[in-house]
Amino acid sequence: MLFTSESVTEGHPDKLADQISDAILDAILKDDPRGRVACETLLTNGICFVAGEITTDTYIDIAKIARSVIKDVGYNGNGCGFDWETSGVAVAIKEQSSDIARGVDSFKASEKGKIVKEDLENLGAGDQGLMFGYACRETPELMPLPIVLAHRLCERLAEVRKRKTVKGLRPDGKSQVTVEYDNGIPKRIHTVLLAAQHEPDRKPSSLKNELTEKVIKPILRKYGFKIDSKTKIYVNTTGRFVIGGPQGDTGLTGRKIIVDTYGGMARHGGGALSGKDPSKVDRSGCYAARWVAKNVVAAKLAERCEVQIAYAIGIPEPLSVSVNTFGTGRISDYEIVDKIKKVFDLRPGIIIRELDLRRPIYRQVAAYGHFGREELNLPWEKTNKILELKKGK
Repeated sequence: MLFTSESVTEGHPDKLADQISDAILDAILKDDPRGRVACETLLTNGICFVAGEITTDTYIDIAKIARSVIKDVGYNGNGCGFDWETSGVAVAIKEQSSDIARGVDSFKASEKGKIVKEDLENLGAGDQGLMFGYACRETPELMPLPIVLAHRLCERLAEVRKRKTVKGLRPDGKSQVTVEYDNGIPKRIHTVLLAAQHEPDRKPSSLKNELTEKVIKPILRKYGFKIDSKTKIYVNTTGRFVIGGPQGDTGLTGRKIIVDTYGGMARHGGGALSGKDPSKVDRSGCYAARWVAKNVVAAKLAERCEVQIAYAIGIPEPLSVSVNTFGTGRISDYEIVDKIKKVFDLRPGIIIRELDLRRPIYRQVAAYGHFGREELNLPWEKTNKILELKKGK
């Protein structure tokens, strides 16, 4: 069986939009942990448009934050057709709907209306929806191999650009990896595809050779694979990738949700992650589902585990929790669900408290995946419930 996943670099227009939205969220959470944020970014040739609903006690300079992210990523006057300093930034922000807030908020307030104590146990879900979490034993990160390789290739592509190890690269880029499986086990790398934005004078043949030696081979080697005689390597298949970034394509927050999660190996509930504060279960519920699935696999209750959680707006308790171990469970899926319900409290307020989600930690995951990022010490990646799951209490 062949399975393919893709990733994109931090300079891809959609990912740039995600990073701006999450940088705005981080800036608010830094001073106002209870701030409510639903922030969307649109990028196109010469303009960055930020819109959404934000309710907060703090002030942030949204245009300044957006420009800072654009500059950090690499659109900084280097001929890419989009520039942090000269491109326009438009802002259209309003408060969160009171109809949503009345179902989500749960707190005790003083006579002057200031929150003195929040009741996290009764915090309602910030929206309806269904979220999936997934884990498997294909990689040390307990993630599917194709998406891990795709992410690491894009990270490496950005690294060699910034360090000028490979000269003439620009910020936009994509990767795609096809892995050959035998009875569910990764056996070899079938195809690697890179799209790397470059300056006009870069020759396609020399660029392919450099990226193969300095990007592709080191990443495959790290995970115990190599290019064999049948492996297909493609770099910039149109022969030229000069016009890219927001000059070439419009970018939108939330348009890379499969890149953000499991590369298509698991199902997805459809809700985007970036730009949303953790009261939105599209974010906190998705992180909790990964936390649960990873602990189930780490506890060796299954080789693969997909967890689904569903919520209704304003109601704390999940409407449903289900598990699919694809026939790899050491006990039945029904028994695993029973253990999960005993060990994990999946009410949004408790998830926020257990995983300490009201912190400015989100821009760092807005590119190269929200899961399997062991170097970031993310709370939903901790396997701290193994013993409890084994005991089931």
